[in-house]
Amino acid sequence: MKLLTKFNLILLLVFGTGGVIISQVVYSFLIDNARREVLQEAELMMASARAVRDYTDSDLAPLLEQNPQQKKRFLPETIPFFGAATTFDRLREKYPDYTFREAALNPTNPEHRAADWESDVIHYLRDHPDQKRVTRVRQTAMGPALYVATPIAAGQTCMACHSRPAAAPREMIATYGSNNGFGWQPGEIVAAEIVSIPMSVPVQNAKEAFHLLLIYLIVTLIATMILLDVGVYFIVIRPLKLVSDAADRISRGETNPAALPVKGKDEIATVTTSFNRMQVSLAKAFKMLE
Repeated sequence: MKLLTKFNLILLLVFGTGGVIISQVVYSFLIDNARREVLQEAELMMASARAVRDYTDSDLAPLLEQNPQQKKRFLPETIPFFGAATTFDRLREKYPDYTFREAALNPTNPEHRAADWESDVIHYLRDHPDQKRVTRVRQTAMGPALYVATPIAAGQTCMACHSRPAAAPREMIATYGSNNGFGWQPGEIVAAEIVSIPMSVPVQNAKEAFHLLLIYLIVTLIATMILLDVGVYFIVIRPLKLVSDAADRISRGETNPAALPVKGKDEIATVTTSFNRMQVSLAKAFKMLE
């Protein structure tokens, strides 16, 4: 086996072992980084929905309540939940994998009633009022999903519609009835904002980044091996081949070959110098024999 082949095999072994270790570490890092990015996007969506809800509650609802149409039928645009959900539906055009829910334990609109797992999240937030955000992974029919949940507490403005049926607007009672959405207490956590993302989203993002990284690593490995091979050939193999060829000529009877060029002060230069000195000694010995 030639020296260059052995050198390449050693390089492949070293780079291969290091590449496997590095790839595992990098893949875990990319998964964590992709998860953080997805959570940041989810938090940004929640902040956007929350801003719309606050705007509806403080500015839009008072104006709509003066609308003559409000006297004829209940306008859902006056409900902060409606504005937040509508805004998120628009955001989903760009982020179709994300789902948003403002789920309540006892909502006026039954469509907003919390599912079993959402009820567990709301009860957890109730039992842990110091936690302002919960991030967990749950199993779904489509696979694991990552979700972020923040509590929604009943404010004073909520009491106008959710304290008791007698105090609620007649138009709202006519639309939704008087059986749901009442009995809320000020400051009580009654609902939660929940954004869900399939785990396949961060995993797919990480895989795409990982595959791109592998391509860069392979290209870098090939380029490195080519450069090292060129360097080894001109620095080690070619000078040694010159020494080998000169020794072969001497073995065939050439008694006075030209001295080999010596470049640098490394080990190869030392071997070449020693060979030239041996060649001179052999020439002198042949003359003495003659």
